[in-house]
Amino acid sequence: MDKFRMIFQFLQSNQESFMNGICGIMALASAQMYSAFDFNCPCLPRYNQAYGLGILLVPPFILFLLGFVLNNNISMLAEEWRRPQGQRGKDQAVLRYMFCSMAQRAMIAPAVWVSVTLLDGKCITCAFCTSVPVETLGNASHPSLSQGDMKRVLARIPCKEIYDGQELIANEVAIRYLRCISQALGWCFVLLMTTLAFLVRSLRPCFTQAAFLKSRYWSHYIDIERKLFDETCAEHARSFAKVCIQQFFEGMSTDLAAARCHPPRKAPADAGEAAEKLLGITDQGTMNMALKSWHRCKPPLHLHPPALPSGNGWAGEGQPPAHPPVPRRETAAYYSRV
Repeated sequence: MDKFRMIFQFLQSNQESFMNGICGIMALASAQMYSAFDFNCPCLPRYNQAYGLGILLVPPFILFLLGFVLNNNISMLAEEWRRPQGQRGKDQAVLRYMFCSMAQRAMIAPAVWVSVTLLDGKCITCAFCTSVPVETLGNASHPSLSQGDMKRVLARIPCKEIYDGQELIANEVAIRYLRCISQALGWCFVLLMTTLAFLVRSLRPCFTQAAFLKSRYWSHYIDIERKLFDETCAEHARSFAKVCIQQFFEGMSTDLAAARCHPPRKAPADAGEAAEKLLGITDQGTMNMALKSWHRCKPPLHLHPPALPSGNGWAGEGQPPAHPPVPRRETAAYYSRV
């Protein structure tokens, strides 16, 4: 368990590197999935285009959504976007920065799939085999066929074993023609993706450096604040459970001592320390109110001492502060306990 805990803490502390590694693994997996995929064109005029374009576009869309699902920050982005305004405003630039960062990582695997599919050429060959220019590449002196018969013959181009139109157009000629177009589109797509990645990653910070730094800082702040809040809640829940269990056994010990006329045992020394970590929240209703207040009215980003006694907004308006003003030397100790 200690090893798994160390690995989990390492992944949390290196989340950006971890997500980059996940994106790289998904990109390799998408290429491996395509190489292992058994492509079988139906060779029917009504289904060839739907099948070919479906294999080209549907898996990248699934991989794109999967990239968002595997990203731990998607729930944080949704929470920040949907939370009430409260005492802290929402910066749309920060939300856009967080979404763009996740979208850039999520697009790696789909881009690899589309590139590999286009460079292989099977999907384009299956989807557009009925659009081969027979007048240019085929036998123009072949007896005329109806439009339906022509499409039926051309739709069998990807299936060499059942193709029966060699007199109309050679199977190898049509396949080479379509594969050449597909590979040209593939290399153009790779060039386009590479250029866009270069512009986004390299040139954007140069033109909007101040806004870029501000958005990156506050996106990191939101991530760290959420992690620290979860850790504080986990520590509070642990202390709450510890005190609750200790009080239960102390009550049982008192009842047994009264029944047997034995003096009750002393409370353990760490009971007071666990009670201190509760920070005065010692019942379920107060805890639920505090959690609801954190969602509805997060504290403002203003760390001066006079702002501390105002509370989080759920204790009521016009009530006296629960604690006296905290001197400057005690402020650091207050935050260290929280």
